[in-house]
Amino acid sequence: MKRYNVAIVGASGAVGEEILRIFEEIDFPLNKLVPLASARSAGTTVTFNDSDLVIKELTPTVFDEEEIDIALFSAGGSVSAEFAPYAAKAGAVVIDNTSHFRMFPDVPLVVPEVNPEDIAQWKNTGIIANPNCSTIQMVQALKPLDEAYDLQRIDVSTYQATSGAGKSAMEELVEQMQAFFAFTLDDVEPKKFPHRIALNAIPQIDSFTDSGYTKEELKMVNETKKIMHKDIEVSATCVRIPTLRGHAETLTLTFDGAVDADEARELLRKAPNIIVLDEPRESIYPMPSLCVDQNETFVGRIRRDLYRENVLHLWVVADNLRVGAATNAVRIAQKWVEMQGK
Repeated sequence: MKRYNVAIVGASGAVGEEILRIFEEIDFPLNKLVPLASARSAGTTVTFNDSDLVIKELTPTVFDEEEIDIALFSAGGSVSAEFAPYAAKAGAVVIDNTSHFRMFPDVPLVVPEVNPEDIAQWKNTGIIANPNCSTIQMVQALKPLDEAYDLQRIDVSTYQATSGAGKSAMEELVEQMQAFFAFTLDDVEPKKFPHRIALNAIPQIDSFTDSGYTKEELKMVNETKKIMHKDIEVSATCVRIPTLRGHAETLTLTFDGAVDADEARELLRKAPNIIVLDEPRESIYPMPSLCVDQNETFVGRIRRDLYRENVLHLWVVADNLRVGAATNAVRIAQKWVEMQGK
């Protein structure tokens, strides 16, 4: 079996660290792993399989020099815009975790449980885009239900952890909670968020557009249509909450005809990488605290609408750094490798 040289761009960031951990956990045909970052981080180390790997500087020529086959990018959109084309030109397949390439018409946007066949389009540009974290866990749950009942409309509200905004955002929450217990919270100025995040909920992620929707909300709208290859109605409200990891979502789904909640529950139980936790009378349902470090998407609170037999409600939770980013990127890489052997 061929073994592959893999580069992780942004290896010292929150998602980069998770990618390293996932590669430690899985059986991947890895020849060598090359951590890359800016000149500021170059020379520092990351831990992989109990060894220290020195981070190399991200340059236009490093992908050729290291003979990289797969390049996983998670260092910000501007970095991907500048350096992903160099990686692709060097012959690597780029799996990009930023929003930069997602809506390019010739770049596939992939969730392997939903549209793995789109990976074949990587040859168009050499780039495969990883969707938004909230979109990934949502479409995983939508896929089996759409196949069974023909989904017509999605209304989603998200409850997104601070890690979705990076390490510094998590640190801001921790610092504000420390200030709360020190009775100095009123003196703290927010930096990563427009308002204080501790003991709060902020109904804004990213900037607002003329439509009244934020850019984050429109990502969910547009990405869902592209991934599912369906011109479906989507409305999203994205909220930042004071948790560290794990995004949660309430979904209200409208189908073409009547839907059965018990049948939907069984369809989800059989779906890949989904775990159903749905015993509400025993207070068993998904929560962010249960999904940390997990590679599955958790679904619960599955029930039919009280008034409309074609409407289903459910609750979806996943680790945004894993399912919503690192795990999905690595699963794309696994599928791509599988396709090379055919």
